[in-house]
Amino acid sequence: MKKFRKVLDGLTTSSPGGGTMGSPSCGSAAGTPTTAPTPKEIDVQETLVSENFQLCKTVRHGFPYQPTALAFDPVQKILAIGSRSGGVRILGRPGVDCFCQHESGAAVLQLQFLINEGALVTACADDTLHLWNLRQRRPAILHSLKFNRERITFCHLPFQSKWLYVGTERGNTHIVNIESFILSGYVIMWNKAIELSTKTHPGPVVHLSDSPKDEGKLLIGFESGTIVQWDLRAKKADFRIYYDEAIHSVSWHHEGKQFMCSHSDGSLTLWNLRNTSKPVQVTFPHGKIQKDGRKESCKPILKVDYKTTRNSEPFVIFSGGLSYDKAGRRPTLTIMHGKAITVLEMDYPIVEFMTLCETPYNNEVQDPFAVVVLLEKDLIVVDLTQSNFPVFENPYPMDIHESPVTCTAYFADCPPDIIPVLYSIGAKHKKTGYSQKEWPVSGGMWTLGSHTYPEIIITGHADGSIKFWDGSAITLQMLYKLKTSKVFEKPKPSEGRAAELVDEDPFAVQMVSWCPQSRIFCVVGISAHIILYRFSKYDANTQIVSLEVRLQCESEDVISPSENENNPCFSEPHSGSHSPQPHHQHPASPGGGTPEGVKDSALCLKVKDRVARVPPGYQAELVIQLPWMDGEPPQQISSLDINSAYGLLAFGNCNGLAVVDYLQKTILLCMSTLDLYGAADPYQRLTRSPRRNRQSTSEFCMRGLSNFYSDSKKRIRTSYQSLTELSDNQQSVDMERSKSPTSDHVNGHCTSPTSQPCSAGKPRIPMGPEGPRLARRGPGRPPFRKAQSAACMEISLPVSHTEGYASRRAMLQQLHGVTMYSHDEHHTATPYCWSDRESRENSFSRSRSSSVSSIDRDTKEAITTLQFGESYGRKSDALPTPCLWVGTSLGVILVIPMSIPTDQDERMEEPVTIGPSGAVLMLKGSVLRFGFLDCMGALIQSPYEVWRDLNAPEDPDRPRKRKLVHYSPSSSQDTCGEGHLAIVCSERQAKVFLMPSQSCLFVHNITESSFVLRADVVSVCNSVCLACFCANGHVMTLSLPSLRPLMDVSYLPLTDMRIARTFCFTNGGQALYLSSPTEIQRITYSQEMYDNLQEMLGELFTPIETPEAQNRGFLKGFFGGNAHTFDREELFGEAAAGKASRSLAQHIPGQAGVEGMKVAASGAVGELARARIALDERGQRLGELEERTALMMTSAETFSKHAHELMLKCKDKKWYQF
Repeated sequence: MKKFRKVLDGLTTSSPGGGTMGSPSCGSAAGTPTTAPTPKEIDVQETLVSENFQLCKTVRHGFPYQPTALAFDPVQKILAIGSRSGGVRILGRPGVDCFCQHESGAAVLQLQFLINEGALVTACADDTLHLWNLRQRRPAILHSLKFNRERITFCHLPFQSKWLYVGTERGNTHIVNIESFILSGYVIMWNKAIELSTKTHPGPVVHLSDSPKDEGKLLIGFESGTIVQWDLRAKKADFRIYYDEAIHSVSWHHEGKQFMCSHSDGSLTLWNLRNTSKPVQVTFPHGKIQKDGRKESCKPILKVDYKTTRNSEPFVIFSGGLSYDKAGRRPTLTIMHGKAITVLEMDYPIVEFMTLCETPYNNEVQDPFAVVVLLEKDLIVVDLTQSNFPVFENPYPMDIHESPVTCTAYFADCPPDIIPVLYSIGAKHKKTGYSQKEWPVSGGMWTLGSHTYPEIIITGHADGSIKFWDGSAITLQMLYKLKTSKVFEKPKPSEGRAAELVDEDPFAVQMVSWCPQSRIFCVVGISAHIILYRFSKYDANTQIVSLEVRLQCESEDVISPSENENNPCFSEPHSGSHSPQPHHQHPASPGGGTPEGVKDSALCLKVKDRVARVPPGYQAELVIQLPWMDGEPPQQISSLDINSAYGLLAFGNCNGLAVVDYLQKTILLCMSTLDLYGAADPYQRLTRSPRRNRQSTSEFCMRGLSNFYSDSKKRIRTSYQSLTELSDNQQSVDMERSKSPTSDHVNGHCTSPTSQPCSAGKPRIPMGPEGPRLARRGPGRPPFRKAQSAACMEISLPVSHTEGYASRRAMLQQLHGVTMYSHDEHHTATPYCWSDRESRENSFSRSRSSSVSSIDRDTKEAITTLQFGESYGRKSDALPTPCLWVGTSLGVILVIPMSIPTDQDERMEEPVTIGPSGAVLMLKGSVLRFGFLDCMGALIQSPYEVWRDLNAPEDPDRPRKRKLVHYSPSSSQDTCGEGHLAIVCSERQAKVFLMPSQSCLFVHNITESSFVLRADVVSVCNSVCLACFCANGHVMTLSLPSLRPLMDVSYLPLTDMRIARTFCFTNGGQALYLSSPTEIQRITYSQEMYDNLQEMLGELFTPIETPEAQNRGFLKGFFGGNAHTFDREELFGEAAAGKASRSLAQHIPGQAGVEGMKVAASGAVGELARARIALDERGQRLGELEERTALMMTSAETFSKHAHELMLKCKDKKWYQF
C-alpha cells in the first residue's frame, strides 16, 4: 500500500520531456494560476501493489483451428481434438473445456485415451509421443518419447493394456510401455512380417489392432495393400494378404472372424479369417456400372467402421468413396445399415470421424448410438438410433467463426438483468430439428464458482452480423444474434455507380459501442456507416432515419512541430458554436464542399426507407453514412463514442470530427481536425496549395477481407491492394509516392506491391516543399476498402528482442492495409503517414518527433479516440459541464464543452450547442484512451440513461420519462474541493492531468522501442489501474493516479495482426483476443482470479467404475481360444524381450513424476476424496466377492449333500430297477 501527496499550491506543473502544456483561458500565459478553485492537496490512498497481479491464460473458446485428430473415452465420455499447431482441446459436459499446447508446436497426428485411466497419449509430427495426465484441472505432460530414426505413422492402445503399439514409416512396429514410457526390445520388423519372396517394401504402417478373438494376435495393415496377422507369442505371421489397392483403414467384426478394409479405389473389401486368399465381398458403394460394363472410378474411402448391433443389421460407416465424375459435390459420410444407404453431405471436408458405442470392449456387440464427425471447421454428432439420423445440438460455442470475426468487445460486471433478457429474445430464433437425446459427450464435472459476475462478449463479423455471448464463469454461450445487413437494401450490380459499390463484404463490422445500462448499441461498418440500435421487448413498426455526413477533406495539411513544442503558448480560439442542422440538410464539407461535389456524391449502401415490422430485440433507429465526394470514397471511421444521458453520438476519421444528436436526428458538428483547433493550433501548418485541377485523382487504400468460407479455388482470400497515384497540373512535376520497398505476403498473396502499372516508369523525385495533393479515384478502381477480417490474418512479422519490431512501418502497413508514404525510400529515418485509420482498438500510428522536419513529414491528423463525460472545458470553469474529449493521431487532446438542455421536453426541442475548443493538451504518440478519476482516486463513470422500452404500452398513471444517472466529479469532493483527474494514454506514454487547472501531475513513458496497441482504465481488486498491451507482446499495468509500474510481463509475441486488432481489456483483471481465426483466448492478470481459477475450471476426470465384460458363456470360453490367458508383460517386458536400442528413441521426463502430478491434481482435499471413493469401491468389491464366495460354498455343500443322498438311494438297486 502506498500513500502519496502532491502539493500543488495553485501552481501548474510541467513534466520533463513530456510535451505537456496548458491552454489557459482568455489568452493568459501558460503556467499562470487560474481563478478556478484548485485543490491544495490531493490525498489518494493507492491500494494496488505488484502482488495483486499475475498473468495467465484461463480458457479458450471456439472451434479448434485446423484440426487433425480425434479421440473419445467411452467410459469417461470426454472428447479430445488435436490441431495442426500442436494444440489439444479436451471437451466434456458444458463447462468442461480444457486447452493444452505442445511446446514444440508440432501437429498432432493421433490421439489415444487410456480409457478410464485419466490419461491421454498424443503422437506428434515431430515423431514424439507424449503422455498427458488428465487427473488435474490443468493437464500436464508426464513423459515424452522422441523417435530419432523412424517416423510415427499409426498408434494403437488396446483397452486395459499398458503396452502401446507404434507403427512407423519404415513398416516396423515398436511397443512402448505406457507406465515407464520406455521402448520394449520386442520389435516386429517389416521384413519379418512379409514373405521373404516379396521384392517390394510394403510401405508405412497404416493400421494396427489386436484381434477381438485373441489379444495375442496383432493385425498390421501396410499402405501398399498388404495385411499381416502377427502371432505375438510365436513371433511369426499367421497369414498374409496381398491386395492390389492401397489400404486406408481396417475395422474388425466384434467376433474376430471377419474384418473390413477401405481402399484407395473407393472399394470396401470384407475378409474372412478361414480363407484369406481372396475377399469374401468387394463393394463399390458409390460406384455405378457404366454402359461398357466397367465400374466408375471413385475417390478413396479414407476410413471405415464396421459395427454390429444386437437387434438389427450391422452398421458400415465410411467417409469418401464418391465417384470422380460428380464434380462439386460436398464431402460425405455414408451410413450403410442393412440394405439402406444414407449419404450425409457435410459443409466442410471430413478430417476424422469416430463411432460411439455402448461398450469399451472390442469383443462384444458394439451397439453404436452416435457418430462424432470432425470437419475442418465444425464438429457434428449424428444420432444413429433414429432412422433419419438427426444431429445433436452442439452445446459448445463452435460457431464463433460462422462468419470471420472482424472486431471484439468485452464487458465485465454488466447489469444482471441484461443476460436473461438477451437470452430470452435469442432463444426464439434457435434452429429446430435436432435430436431429442442428451449430448453424448457428458464427462467431467463443472460447478459454478463463487467468484462469478455477469460478463458479455460481443463479436462483430464480416457478413455484418453481431453476436452477444454470455461469458460468465469462464464459459461461453450464445445469447443473441443481430444482422446489420437487414437495415440496407441488397446492392444491385446493374445500377451504375452501385455496380462499383458492390463489395464482397460491404456490411463488415469495424467497431461497436455498447451502453449496457441504457442498452443502446452502435455499430460502425466498413462502408463508412454507423447504425444506432435501441432495445425493445416488443415488436414494432418502425422507419429508419438516415443521415448523410459529408466528412471529406479536399486537401492535406502539412504540419511541423512547434519549436517550443514542449511548452507552447496558445490563445483561446474564437470560433463560434455550431448550430444543429436538420437531417435532410447536409453540412458543408470541412474542406469547403462545392455544388459540383454534391452532384458527384453517392452512398455506398442504400437504407431501407419504408416502414417495416421489426421483431423484439435490437431495432435500428438511425443510420449515419459518409457519402462519396467528387468520386472519392469515404474514409474509414476511426473512432466512436455514444452517450445515452446526453443523447449524442460522436465519430471521427482522418478528415475530421462529427457530432450527431440522435434524439433530434440532427447533425450538430461536422468539421476538419484543423478547424477544431481554431487559433490554438499546436502545429505550424504550411500553406495549402490551391485546388487548381478538378481532375486530380484521390489517393486511397484498399484492403481485402480474408474470406473464411471461400471455395476450393480461393481458400483464403487476402488481397491488400494499395493503389497510389498522384498527378498535378501542367506546371507541377509528375511524381510518385513510393510505398514500402518490400513486399509483405499474406497466405502467399502479395499484400503491398511496390510497383503499380499506372505509375510504371515515372522517375522518383523528392517531394517539394509544397503540400502534396490527394489523388482522385481513376476509372476502374475499386470503390472502397473491403473489410479486413481480424480472424483470417496470418501475418508473420520479424521481431527483435531489443527493439521490438524490425520494421514498425511494415507492421503498420500490414495491420491496416494502408500505404505508408515517404518522400525518400532510401532515407533511414523515414517518416510515414496514412490516409485512413481503423478503430480505436486498432489505432496504430507513428509518434511525433521534433527532429523530423515539415518537409519530411506529411500526414493527416486522424481522430483516434473520443469520450463523453462531465468535465471542465476551460481553466476558468467552476463547475463541470458535459464535454467531449477528443484524441488525435498526433498526440493532441481537445476538450470540447457542450450545452445540453436538462428538461426532457426542452431536450427534444431545444438545440444542443457546442462551444469552441477549450483545453488543448499534448503527449507523445497517438492518443488511445481516456479515463477519469475523482480526487479520491475513484473511477468516474460516464453518465447514462436508465433503459426504458419505448415500444411498451402506455401507462397513463406512470408516464415514461428519461431517468439519467450522473457521476459528477464533485459529488464526493467535500474535502478536496472541486475538480477531477484525467488519465490519458497514448501509444508511447501515459499522463495524469488535474482538471480544470490542466496541470500534468504524473507522466510515465510506457515504451521506447515498441508502442502500445491497446490501453484501458480498468477496475481490479476494488481499485483502478491502467492496463496496456504493447506490440512487443508485453502486458503492463500502471497504478493510478501515480502511474507506478505494477506488472510488466512479456506474454505474447505479436506474430500476426489478428491479436492486435481483437485484444481488449475489461474489469476484474480479464482480457481476451482472437488466438486463431476460430478461437477466442481469455486471460487474466489478476492474482485473485488466478488463485480462484482452479475452482472455476472443470474436472476432466471423475472416478467411474469400469463396466464389467459380458459373460462369454461356457461354450464360447471353451471353443473361443485363449484370449484371456495372454500376458503381455511376459512377452514385452525387459526380462523376456530385452532393452531397445538407445539410439532409436529418447525418453524425456515430464514436469513431474506420476505421483507428484497426482498429488498436484486438484489439492489434498480432492485427492483424499478420490482415495476415499477408491477405498469404498474396493471395500464394496471385496464385500461382493466374499458374498459370492459364501454362496458358492453353500451351493457346493448343497450339491455334495444331494449327490451323497442320491448315491445312498441308488447304491443297492439293480440295473433293471432304474
